[in-house]
Amino acid sequence: MIKRIKLLALILPVFAFSAIAQVKNGTFNPAAYVDPQIGSVHGRWFFYTPAALPFGMAKVAPHTNAYGREGGWTPAGYDDLHRSIEGFGHFHEFQIGGLVVMPVRGALQTVPGDLKDPDSGYRSRFDKQTEHAEPGFYEVFLKDYDIKAELTATERVGFHRYTFPESKQSRIIFDVGHRQGESGKVNEACIRLSGKNRLEGWIETYPEYLKFCDPDKRVKMYFSVLLNKAPESYGTFVDEQIKDGEQETKGQGNGMYLNFSTSRNEVIEMQVGLSYTSIENASKNLQTEAKGKTFDGVRKAAHQLWNEKLGRIVAEGKDSVSKVKFYTGLYHALLGRGLASDVNGQYPQHNGQIGQIPLDARGKPRYNHYNTDGMWGAFWNLGQLWALVYPDYLSEYMQSNLDFAKETGWLHDGLAAGTHTNGVQTNCFGLMLAATYHAQIRDFDVEEAYQAAYKNETGYTDRPFGSGKYDLWHLVEKGYIPSKDTTISNGWVFNFGGSHTLEYAYTSYGVANFAKALGKTKDYQKLIRQAGAWKNLFDPETKFIRPKYENGSFIEDFKPMQAWRGFQEGNAFQYTWYVPQDPAGLIALLGKDLFNKRLEETFEESQKSTFGGGKEIDSFSGLEKLYNHGNQPCLHQSWLFNYSGKPWLSQKWTRTICDEFYGAEPLHGYGFGQDEDQGQLGAWFVMAALGLFDVQGHAAMNPSFQFGSPIFDQVTIKLNPKYYSGKELVIKTVNNSKENKYIQSGSFNLKNLSNCWIDRKKLTDGGILTFKMGPKPNTSWGISVPPPSMSTEK
Repeated sequence: MIKRIKLLALILPVFAFSAIAQVKNGTFNPAAYVDPQIGSVHGRWFFYTPAALPFGMAKVAPHTNAYGREGGWTPAGYDDLHRSIEGFGHFHEFQIGGLVVMPVRGALQTVPGDLKDPDSGYRSRFDKQTEHAEPGFYEVFLKDYDIKAELTATERVGFHRYTFPESKQSRIIFDVGHRQGESGKVNEACIRLSGKNRLEGWIETYPEYLKFCDPDKRVKMYFSVLLNKAPESYGTFVDEQIKDGEQETKGQGNGMYLNFSTSRNEVIEMQVGLSYTSIENASKNLQTEAKGKTFDGVRKAAHQLWNEKLGRIVAEGKDSVSKVKFYTGLYHALLGRGLASDVNGQYPQHNGQIGQIPLDARGKPRYNHYNTDGMWGAFWNLGQLWALVYPDYLSEYMQSNLDFAKETGWLHDGLAAGTHTNGVQTNCFGLMLAATYHAQIRDFDVEEAYQAAYKNETGYTDRPFGSGKYDLWHLVEKGYIPSKDTTISNGWVFNFGGSHTLEYAYTSYGVANFAKALGKTKDYQKLIRQAGAWKNLFDPETKFIRPKYENGSFIEDFKPMQAWRGFQEGNAFQYTWYVPQDPAGLIALLGKDLFNKRLEETFEESQKSTFGGGKEIDSFSGLEKLYNHGNQPCLHQSWLFNYSGKPWLSQKWTRTICDEFYGAEPLHGYGFGQDEDQGQLGAWFVMAALGLFDVQGHAAMNPSFQFGSPIFDQVTIKLNPKYYSGKELVIKTVNNSKENKYIQSGSFNLKNLSNCWIDRKKLTDGGILTFKMGPKPNTSWGISVPPPSMSTEK
């Protein structure tokens, strides 16, 4: 990795010098800047899936530590520190995993063995020098078997190419019956040889989060496999019990093996069609996306598609390492949350039936359906980025949830193959629907979207636990959510009254403005009252958000840095800033001097721990710090100086976080082994590098962007003409460098800017945003009118 960065530092400045010219002549190659290894130490299950398309279903990836995992949310799948591979998996989504294959040679083994002792099973050692990953492709040399493995994918089909040595004991192992990553327990799995060179089957799992979110449901996955060579023999297994000659197995802990005789450098290729609805649709996906295609052709097409998606933003400048961080972050923002619908538009419904997306005149689905984790914190990164650059995807993503709400009556906040998998027991999709509408993306049934969003913020009668906001009735009826323990079915204990009060107040604000935009005055008044409920937990003595008991008294023995006591994945010091709808209101209660003093101390102190948990490799390592960039609740805080009269400090700290929290190495990528949760931290870097961010998360009826410190000399963003009147947005800097991080002046379309913010619609109408940069703050620029805030709305 370090060698690659050094090479990039030499090559890419020349490559990028005329990026716009390369765009015009079709040679711009942003995928060359993406390094999937960045942050791949201690990564989540869905983090490392190089052989995949943007938002694809087929996400084929090597596993180093996936087999037999407990199945919660903790890091699993692939870790760059490991030096042996146990197989290549196909399904990688939140709470979804399964179907792992491994090419081998020699005596038959049917368990992968231990990471510390590769010889205890069929896993193979590999050297990092033989491993290569890029968007849409992965290859590695399996040392123990002298086999080169290559992987690529279309949207719903995984492609494998294995180059074997001469051997009479070449094999391919298929594991279907064991836990993989986040899959949870396998209830039952089946695989069978359905033709001379065809296999098919299905896997049913019971993920950990289903146990309390949707206990009567199960996740089902289907597959259809085509090989270019028929096996000489085959068999099945259950763990280490082998049955030669059997062509079907059904149960748990099971799998199948195919035996081949291979000549020197013989290539065996395999195409694996996937589906969440049926074997028939897995076969249809395979037929539609793979017929007549070669491995190299699919790899080339994957590269071209990644270039098209990544190339919607053209970043130019001399700092090649920042470009690597930028495009790798953008890559992760386009990788999580994959397709759940088939080529014919069928998708898994919550009721266990198969849903059908409407077809167009050509018989093609009008949109896609997606699996997804929740949107907790994503309004500060993914939502803003998708809305600006990928509004077509954001529209489909919202439509998926609307289809779910139409079927079930409730929005979800985490969906795995049609089942509730709410990871944080809240629900931000009402806000996201509102924000999507506010961002001019409205090609769905607006009234239907509004009713779903309104119900999400106010409805609690017969609300399923999986829909989140299990404690919403307290906010609606009492004005805050009390501090008390809630024990769920698997024994976990929650006490999140403080953070939930803040979150629900914020999401209510977004939907309040949705109501206002549609002229629903009564709804607006109800929701805007809820949006101010955060004040009910403000303690005037300590000047912190402080949880209250049901009797209205504040909790005793209050320690602002104590994590988990009333605050999910954080503490009172972090969460007191969580009033994104109304920074002006928070400033009024704290006083501007205390607001700035605390905020300045937060970042001065947090820089010592790299704005997270330091070098401790733990997803929760920053929970008891003043600031934790490795987790969602803090991600807006460095932008709050724009509201408190010191915008140069937002410029300073957002740029410093980009330089120091974010790295370009497998370990130091997103902090040190912290949680890059399906592209959220990568998307934050992209927005910060653009110098644009909306603390309100587009919850306002007329959203704005606040300014930070743009990293590049010039960025050109292609605007989607279906949604925006502008053709492109250009962000230019003059005299920019690592030292010159402070804005001296700004203009938009040659008109001087005096504020540290701008209406979002002006930018999507297109034009040129220009900043002159310098080494010292211009403390008189950007302070005349603060960004819009709930308290200052007219």
